[in-house]
Amino acid sequence: GFARVLFCLSPRSLGSAGVAYFDRRALNYCVQEDVNSDGPNDNGRDRNFAIFKPYGYLSQFVNNGQVKKRQQLLGSLNHNLPASVMPVGRLDQDSEGLLLLTTDGKLSFAVTSGRSVEKQYLAQVDGCITDDGLGAMARGVEISCKGGRQIETRPCQVARIPAPKLPERGRRIRDDRHGPTSWISVTLTEGRHRQVRKMTAAVGFPTLRLVRVRVGSVLLGDMGPGEIRELDSGELWRGLREGGRGGSKTKDYEFRSCNVHS
Repeated sequence: GFARVLFCLSPRSLGSAGVAYFDRRALNYCVQEDVNSDGPNDNGRDRNFAIFKPYGYLSQFVNNGQVKKRQQLLGSLNHNLPASVMPVGRLDQDSEGLLLLTTDGKLSFAVTSGRSVEKQYLAQVDGCITDDGLGAMARGVEISCKGGRQIETRPCQVARIPAPKLPERGRRIRDDRHGPTSWISVTLTEGRHRQVRKMTAAVGFPTLRLVRVRVGSVLLGDMGPGEIRELDSGELWRGLREGGRGGSKTKDYEFRSCNVHS
């Protein structure tokens, strides 16, 4: 049968013959936009989901040969999903929060390849982040990419926020004796590998916890780790056509006092 794999869609990897092939550089399966060529989904329509990816899970369903022992996959959550579902982008193993899943290759490509779809993250950083640090991140900082190449991040929205009311993480971050922490909201229109973590480290405030709370107009809301909900395709596409710019959504979250120790 058709195995669920982590898809990587890019202009370079999309072939003209409509045949899936293995991208050796990315170590991911890549496929042309028409993912339904392997068979129709329920009622012949594409389906979309939002999942709260828990801390410690990889953003993939099956072992592609690179998974180490004791690493957990989304497939182990045992949700009854279509066989052709794919993650839209990814969250690192030690990051949490909103991850979109879809059987629609066009939607996946629109979200991951464009520069107009916002992704909002809440980050707990080591220490009390300064105005200078926030300003540098907002203007763009230099971070390293694959192969050691240095790039400057695009301007983004960054703000200091009170500590949000989020589900407890499975693993304790650190002891209180190590000093204060602070929370920030970061909204990007690009998605480089570990970008938020590299940006906060570049200004001297390493990230301790990272939770994605919004992709375009889709909010994490009050979902808990491992929970999933189905999304309406029409609503998703309308949000993308409008640029996926929902503005700052941090007001939708409850806050506790600042500088808490997690």
